[in-house]
Formats: sequence, C-alpha cells, structure tokens
Amino acid sequence: MLPNRTTVVACATVLEEIAPILPEGTSCLELDFGLHLKPANLKQALQEAIDEAGKTADTVLLGYGLCSLAVVGLKANNCTLVVPKVDDCIAIFMGSRQAYSTQAGAEPGTYYLTKGWIEVSDTIWDEYQKLIERYGETTAQRMMRLMLKNYTRLAYIDTGQRDQERYRDYARMVADAFQLRYEEVQGSSRLIEKLLQGPWDDEFVVAEPGQTIAYADFKTTNRIAGNTFGVAPAPHPSQT
Repeated sequence: MLPNRTTVVACATVLEEIAPILPEGTSCLELDFGLHLKPANLKQALQEAIDEAGKTADTVLLGYGLCSLAVVGLKANNCTLVVPKVDDCIAIFMGSRQAYSTQAGAEPGTYYLTKGWIEVSDTIWDEYQKLIERYGETTAQRMMRLMLKNYTRLAYIDTGQRDQERYRDYARMVADAFQLRYEEVQGSSRLIEKLLQGPWDDEFVVAEPGQTIAYADFKTTNRIAGNTFGVAPAPHPSQT
C-alpha cells in the first residue's frame, strides 16, 4: 500500500496509464510532455516539482525513467523519492525493463505508439504535419525519409485501457503513411502498479530524504538502496 501523503509526478502520457488505477487520495502533478525535448529543462522542472511536493508529501513517485539522464542529479528534498529503474517510458508501458529489452533486441528499428502519445499529439505524423507547414510537402517527405531510414516497424503498445480501437486505427494510418510494418505489442500495467503499491525492490531507485540520484543507481550497483543488478541497456533511438 502507498504511504500516507504520496504525490505522483509524471507527464501526460504516463498519467494516462496511471489515472485508472490511482489509489484514492493520491495527488498527481502533470508536467509538460514537451520538456522531454530538452533534458536540462526536464531536470529543472522535475526538481522543482519534487521540492514543491515535498512540502506536503512524504513520498514522491516519478513516472519517468532515466529519460536522457534527466533524473540524474535529482535530490530527494524532504521526501522519499521513487523512480522506476528503466531507460524511458516505453519500458513502463511494457511492464518491465526486460520486456522492452526483448522487443528492442528482436526489432531494433521500431517506432512505438501508445494511446497517451497519440492524445498529446507527439507522433511522427504530428511532426510530419509541422514540417509540411514549415517547408512544404516535398521537403517534408524527404526529411521524414531521412528521419525514418533505420525504421522498419511501427508497434502500437496495447496497455489494456478501454476504447483503444480508434488509437489502433490512427497507428495503422501512420504506419501506412511511412511504409512501416504495423504490429501490436502487449503492454502491461505491472510496473505502474508496483510503483503505486510496492514493493520497491531492485526494479526501482529509492532515494531517502537528502539523497541524490546518480547514474550508477540505474547501471550496476544501487548505491542508494544497496542492491546489485545488471547493466542497463542503451537507450533506444526511437523515443526517450
């Protein structure tokens, strides 16, 4: 069970999966998804959110992974800070780091979509439309071909939420538009449920009040929690 006075800090795409199973009375703080484009800005926003939440919360749960190292250097001020030990939110949607590693190893040239990404308009189709507005269709097509030259598959992650068919249709449309093979990948709420309910074992970095998260906490030995685990896989190039 969650400790008393718990706050979840996450972007809209992850909160989309957290909201249906959020324990009653748990507060949430949503950060702008666009912060992912500039990790330094994301780091600053996360620290500000942690500090603000720590004024009233005993525990702050981050719905983030390493996210281009944005969580490295975050300090647990006046609270216990818990972060899934994954590279990015793709592993969160799939339920574990291992599930994502298996997919990345079998199909490295994959672009992933979820209901949440589609809702916040952060897809290659949205990027394509912006390029058309800025450069015209011919140049936009050329730029997209360069951007996607190493991609062969678009995978829609089915996280089990209701009303997914229209999001599947959107994902199929995007795959067809960019000549990518469309597949569906089974997602899981397992890691999100574990973040919300525990136990916070070696799948999480746990920083006690006053401690700071380091990259080593995700890589070899968990300095904060004192556990040992395998080396983290390199971040996948598709999304961070």
